[in-house]
Amino acid sequence: MGIREEVYFEGGPHVGDLIINVLLGFTVICLPLTVGAIVRAIWLRYRITSRRISVTGGWMGRERSDIIYSEVARVVTVPRGLGAWGDMVVTLKDGSRLELRALPRFREIYELISNQISDRARQASGSLGETS
Repeated sequence: MGIREEVYFEGGPHVGDLIINVLLGFTVICLPLTVGAIVRAIWLRYRITSRRISVTGGWMGRERSDIIYSEVARVVTVPRGLGAWGDMVVTLKDGSRLELRALPRFREIYELISNQISDRARQASGSLGETS
């Protein structure tokens, strides 16, 4: 019997992202951002566990990406919505990237992920747009 996979976070993007982008949609220029936020709210789902990061998204939620922590080279967060939510970019050792947009509780999730990745990846990681 193997080690149980503990779920740290499971859910969709922060509702504030949708609200702000719908309000911006009233200006016709920001309409593409509004459509993107609606599509994210409907079909994008995150699952952060003790073993992996899973992102289900795409048109009608048909695409899924799973990454294990041993493949992570760097994690960078960027606060959005006055810090209520944030974007996270996970860079893998092969150079590919996985974006987690409008992630609720992104600071807490960053800490959980940080505890799972290698020391080298942890040193390369951090937050943009915040002062320590």
